[in-house]
Amino acid sequence: MKNYAVGGNRKFIITVLLLSFSFPIIAQQDPIYAQYLNNPLIMNPAYAGSNNMFNANLQYRTQWAGLEGSPSTINFNAHSAVLRNKGGIGLMVVQDKLGDTKNTEFNLSYAYKIALNNASLSFGMQTGFIRYNSNLDGLNIQDGTDQAFAPLTETKFNTGAGVILKSDKYMVGLSVPRLLPATVSQDGGQTIELYKQHYYLFGSYVIFVTEDIRFKPSLLLRGTSGSPFSADINASFNIKELYTAGLFTRNFKSYGLLLQAIVKNIRFGYVFELPGSKASNLNFTSHEFTIGLSMGVLGYHDRVVKTF
Repeated sequence: MKNYAVGGNRKFIITVLLLSFSFPIIAQQDPIYAQYLNNPLIMNPAYAGSNNMFNANLQYRTQWAGLEGSPSTINFNAHSAVLRNKGGIGLMVVQDKLGDTKNTEFNLSYAYKIALNNASLSFGMQTGFIRYNSNLDGLNIQDGTDQAFAPLTETKFNTGAGVILKSDKYMVGLSVPRLLPATVSQDGGQTIELYKQHYYLFGSYVIFVTEDIRFKPSLLLRGTSGSPFSADINASFNIKELYTAGLFTRNFKSYGLLLQAIVKNIRFGYVFELPGSKASNLNFTSHEFTIGLSMGVLGYHDRVVKTF
């Protein structure tokens, strides 16, 4: 690899690039979301239409705010119950940026729901493609012929699956959103692993403290080969089904505050997250914003927003 020079403000990008090009294969991690319980469709296609309503959500997360080139994710998705609430269809568009690389993903999902005693079991599939784009124009590269810094654009097909068991008091889900590992190759023989299979297992339960106050603990486990398990532990209180406040930790290395309010059929959510590990050199906060709409559109849709 030839020498290159960049400004000090590009320190983070250079760190990422050094990691990316010093090894033949580097795995791309799935985007991280702290408000996954508000909209499990972001990681499990079985949630499509699960609440018997029409839903649309816009989510934005900035990781390590204030650090140039830090990760950021925009997720738009919409899903609705169909077939008299026996099925669900969904659409999701994600843009995930890290430095001067960008992944743009499009997915269509379908779920089928089986009614059980006071609960439902949903099976879901999603299919779509992800477009990888690397544009290093922001770097001041001394040798423009170095193929390690050549622009790269490639599109890969993928599919995923999931299952969810839920009632008015609990929800448990297992999913693999991307079943097909994929790599992209540069001129010069360098290979970048676009993503691996990520496994998600989450669960939540509602405890009625009083008629108006509910306590909702939850747990999310993420796993992929070659990396340690990641665990999100969340504990929140819901007041009159309209206002939610909670605390969470990710692997006891970062900690966050979650706030949510529902105004008519519109949900507003915000997460403030900061590192809690003394070993971390990235002492920057992260922020996540969500706005969502849930409403009955078809004649057989529910008209009241449920706990899950």
